Amino acid sequence: MLLLFLLLFLLLLLLLLPPLARLRQPQSPGPRLSWLACLQHRVARGALCGAAAWQQRRLEQSTLHAGQSQQQALRWCLKGARGPRWPLRGSTDMSAFRNHLPLTKASQTREEESGEQLPPPTSKQHRGKASLQATLLGLAALDKAYPEVLAPGGTACLTPTSPWPCPLPWPWCVLSQVSRPGAKDPGALLLEALRSPGLRALEAGTAAELLDVFSGLGARGEELAEALAAGNPGAPLPRRAAEVREALEQGPRGLALRLWPKLQVVVTLDAGGQAEAVAALGALWCQGLAFFSPAYAVSGGVLGLNLWPEQPGGLYLLPPGAPLIELLPVEEEGQEEAATAILLAEAQKGREYELVLTDQASLTRCRLGDVVRVVGAYNQCPVVRFIRRLSQTLSVRGEDMGEDLFSEALGRAVGQWSGAKLLDHGCVESSILDSSGGSAPHYEVFVALKGLRNLSEENRDKLDHCLQEASPCYKSLRFRGSVGPARVHLVGPEAFRELRAALAASPSSPFPPEMPRVLRHRPLAQLLQRRVLS
Repeated sequence: MLLLFLLLFLLLLLLLLPPLARLRQPQSPGPRLSWLACLQHRVARGALCGAAAWQQRRLEQSTLHAGQSQQQALRWCLKGARGPRWPLRGSTDMSAFRNHLPLTKASQTREEESGEQLPPPTSKQHRGKASLQATLLGLAALDKAYPEVLAPGGTACLTPTSPWPCPLPWPWCVLSQVSRPGAKDPGALLLEALRSPGLRALEAGTAAELLDVFSGLGARGEELAEALAAGNPGAPLPRRAAEVREALEQGPRGLALRLWPKLQVVVTLDAGGQAEAVAALGALWCQGLAFFSPAYAVSGGVLGLNLWPEQPGGLYLLPPGAPLIELLPVEEEGQEEAATAILLAEAQKGREYELVLTDQASLTRCRLGDVVRVVGAYNQCPVVRFIRRLSQTLSVRGEDMGEDLFSEALGRAVGQWSGAKLLDHGCVESSILDSSGGSAPHYEVFVALKGLRNLSEENRDKLDHCLQEASPCYKSLRFRGSVGPARVHLVGPEAFRELRAALAASPSSPFPPEMPRVLRHRPLAQLLQRRVLS
């Protein structure tokens, strides 16, 4: 209570200082406002540190006693449950809970082959305490790893959405933001960021959204430079306009550091399917910069907390609070249904598990399809790396080509295409597009590349060879002729921008947005098909 009172007092002081200063010194506001801006920053930073320390203590307590914390999460889930959903009134026994609520699978975003409808709307629950905790602890971890990022004017968000699960109206703009979170015009956000050459961090809702910004920057470069020179909006900046033109003329590789020489880190939210975009940005526009995701999120909210900005690849702590998370061991073929879900404290290092989520709204033990590998522990809770999404598995003859296997094979194939860098990709089973034409079922693969404008037949064949090396089952089916060779199509980056726009406009669009790599809806697959270049 004392900490909360102190934070409220500091906030009130921060809000009252500017009007008081204007009353006392109306003739010379410049120096006083500069002094006040410095004071505001100190107060905001102190408030953030205090709130983050409070959340850190809560996290320590909950992870030290993970079993007790998960029992409390179970009580929260069962609170208010009525009727057939929970017939054992007042009981919070874990065994009874599992017996009366069997595992169910998340709706696989599939349609009938002749259907045209997208799936029903996705739940957007659980954006409260867990999201706030992820934001505060993520900001504190980022500040510790990159202290200058939270300096005034040190950060700019280039997309209308924020990477922070719970964006704070205060002390956001006081601490670091160049642009106000929630602005809707991406062009205006980029122009505002270009006016600030001293940025320390770039933010975007997801890496895929940031990829769209950078891949379209070349085409709009002259327009943006002219706006800077003309002062539209703001004061004219002809020197900065010249710097932007010079940076763009040198090509995409390392462009971010040429535009903003003091940049240290790129902050995006990991929401599934973002690894390709991170790799493309790291290899080209954001070369030399670190990437940090404060949390791993699904449509139900925050699942994992990232407390280690300096660790590449994304490590996430699975917290023991509400909603209730269980782990279903991923067994060998044919054994998965016999597995029993376990609690967080029972996780074993090196094992892979599918996440099971129970929320208060639906009171179902839902298998999310997200598979994690345990790489460590934080007190009694597992630290994991997200591996793949079972909903993104390709299977035209029961071969079950996982998302991770396919991405690895595609990466090896693109590495053999001289000068090519993979920007984006999407896959479709041939039955969705009715493209078999009497031949064996196969994969239709759409790729966006940098550095290659045409695909030879030899290049296309390399992907199928890599797929056979990655999956013995796929190789066997190809040898018997039960599965045809993968067909590879080259599309422009704008095709995936349009795909993401179509996904965002759909009533089924999850928040935060995941990037599907396997398209199961004919309208979305046809969107890519209509934009094939080669």
